[in-house]
Amino acid sequence: MGAEVVVEGLTKSFGNQAIWRDVTLTLPPGEVSVMLGPSGTGKSVFLKSMIGLLKPDRGRCVINGVDIVTCSEAKLYEVRKLFGVLFQDGALFGSMNLYDNVAFPLREHTRKSEAEIKRIVLDKLELTGLQGAERKLPGEISGGMRKRAGLARALVLDPEIILCDEPDSGLDPVRTAYLSQLLIDLNAQIDATILIVTHNINLARTVPDNLGMLFRKELVMFGPREVLLTSDEPVVAQFLNGRRLGPIGMSEEKDAAQIAQEEAHAAAGHSDGSSEEDLRGVVPQLEPTPGLPERMAVRRRKDRVMQILHSLPPAAQQGIIESLTHDELLRYGLTAPRPRPAEVDDTQEIPAWPGGRP
Repeated sequence: MGAEVVVEGLTKSFGNQAIWRDVTLTLPPGEVSVMLGPSGTGKSVFLKSMIGLLKPDRGRCVINGVDIVTCSEAKLYEVRKLFGVLFQDGALFGSMNLYDNVAFPLREHTRKSEAEIKRIVLDKLELTGLQGAERKLPGEISGGMRKRAGLARALVLDPEIILCDEPDSGLDPVRTAYLSQLLIDLNAQIDATILIVTHNINLARTVPDNLGMLFRKELVMFGPREVLLTSDEPVVAQFLNGRRLGPIGMSEEKDAAQIAQEEAHAAAGHSDGSSEEDLRGVVPQLEPTPGLPERMAVRRRKDRVMQILHSLPPAAQQGIIESLTHDELLRYGLTAPRPRPAEVDDTQEIPAWPGGRP
């Protein structure tokens, strides 16, 4: 299983400009997490701080018992071997073909023979759907293929943690869907801990086990997908619905007067041009391709969610219960979804709830 990443009070600034403050979260081992946030909120900076490319001002980032903020350079070098990183542009060497690009970390960091390197490289190229393209140069292939080649290179050292910096940038919706499926399939096969930084709402709603959001230099929320997808936190709801109405503005945030003016405008029946439909709710999660193993991360996450279910708002509880399959309802001691308040019938039996009634 992938490594757990524990972040406590992480703070980063450039000069007098604070990027984010006191970020605290835990990336559960073997699960897929997504970090959201408007442009300019420091999501990529957070990713680089996690692998020691940027040094935080204070706080801890502990991986397998090692705090990479305070450890020695030698220790940091060893910890970095646990990571595979997919950068926005793939970060391929333009003068090398795909085979040599993917082989590069093995030649640089291991003493494997060329025969063993060839076996590993061809395996990773096949895993990412690039078999037969190993002799092509990065300039001869599409953006989607370059992303997959970057992912293949990130996988050659069998990382426990995979970081993806906006893997959908520059890709059309179809290629983004293929890449999303690839990440889910990888997690099913190698159970790695995966963190994805993205703006893509559809990816955020359907791919991860956990969601987080950076805004106004802080981590607004981080937790299981069910909790954020049903959240009434204004900035989370605005971002996941892709609406103008809310705290996020063109320059990241709005002042109170602007928010009040927009709310009054909306109350008067004027549309902001976005969908009136509220997209909050637990949508189905992307599943591994048929024939691949079950993702054990899903069960671990759902077990966590059910343990805290009684502490969540009623709308979140309702959405979570409705998202469970019949077998899951039985496993958690529930017999049927709890009826919505408008539908409550006093003669109906209310199912048992883990941890007591909310």
